[in-house]
Amino acid sequence: MSQIPVNINLPIPFSPPFIDEDVIAEVTDTLRSGWITTGPKVKALEELCQSVIGTEKALCVNSWTSGAMLVMKWLGIGAGDEVIIPAYTYAATALSVMHMGATPVMVDVHEDFTIAPQAIAAAITPKTKAVISVDFGGMPCRFDEIMQVLQSGLQPFTPANDIQAKFGRPVLISDAAHSLGAMYRGRAAALAADITVFSLHAVKNVTTAEGGVICINLPKPFDNEQVYAWMRLNAMNGQTKDAFTKTTTSSWRYDIVSDGLKINMPDVCAAIGLAQLRKYHNMLLPARKQVHASYINALQGKHWPILPVTQDEKRASSYHLFALRINGINEAQRDRIISLMNDAGVSTNVHFVPLPMLTLFKTKGFNIDDYPVAYNIYSNEISLPVYPQLTEEHCEYIIQQLEKAYNEVVS
Repeated sequence: MSQIPVNINLPIPFSPPFIDEDVIAEVTDTLRSGWITTGPKVKALEELCQSVIGTEKALCVNSWTSGAMLVMKWLGIGAGDEVIIPAYTYAATALSVMHMGATPVMVDVHEDFTIAPQAIAAAITPKTKAVISVDFGGMPCRFDEIMQVLQSGLQPFTPANDIQAKFGRPVLISDAAHSLGAMYRGRAAALAADITVFSLHAVKNVTTAEGGVICINLPKPFDNEQVYAWMRLNAMNGQTKDAFTKTTTSSWRYDIVSDGLKINMPDVCAAIGLAQLRKYHNMLLPARKQVHASYINALQGKHWPILPVTQDEKRASSYHLFALRINGINEAQRDRIISLMNDAGVSTNVHFVPLPMLTLFKTKGFNIDDYPVAYNIYSNEISLPVYPQLTEEHCEYIIQQLEKAYNEVVS
């Protein structure tokens, strides 16, 4: 971590963006080019994503939420359809389903925060058109087990269109908002689901300030080039010729051929992601992993921390969050620890309030009592800061203040 530029004194923020001279230079180049909306920088970022991730095609959009909505629009998911999601996730997972007119069906999770395949099996109905799994904190879901459930034919599957018929089962969409760089069975976890959507929000491992990436790596008989072309068209109002293309061709004429969305990423945002992604695997991701290692080395062997799972025989995390759980405490004690750490200059967070505890979803009949694992892990979770700018000294101070706060609260 000593090779990462450090410009942070107390207080220690939770998740500042990584902005170095390369990022500034790339953004400045865009501003000086005279073209700041969707254009060559977005195309370059898509091509770099394809190379780094190994996906055949990548489409940049303006958020994870809009990317998920576009995927469901392509699938023809809408009113009367059900989409299974974990109860332990950020609201966007559910809201993307609701925005398409479909119904989110919530299920419980494992102790590692990822969706429980057996809960998916119990929730599938003839109305189920998709499952959105969530790689919580950067740890991939149990994709093999989930796919076995979806391929088992537990319920009859009635496709509503030719795309759904090609799958012949509910589609597995990966909410990979946290997991750029995560691995599953030795390759990018983004390739394990039917289709994957990343977030490039300001607090993510790679950011474009706001943004998302749809990874299109579908098997035959799908044509990934055609799917990319359809999604690109429908990310730009269904317009046959975008603004940049109009400036580089001899004809300005265009047509509107579908009821598309307006969710394209601008070049000025893509420039940030380009500069970060170029050094992600060699610099930024190893630095995040080192922060995790520092925390684990300091906490292992103590009786009160429940350390996050970051690796097993199939999965390796992207180290987006350090989702620490503290054994034997309740919500009030957890919140007191957070307050004491904040007083000491350390910002922490909680990921997440389970959806059934939020007002919107309560009013729709969801009850947290139906999701005991989700509540149990939420009630004692504290997310510690993880980002490349943290030094070993920062990590030591954070753990010192954590232990001090724990001892004060518990004693």
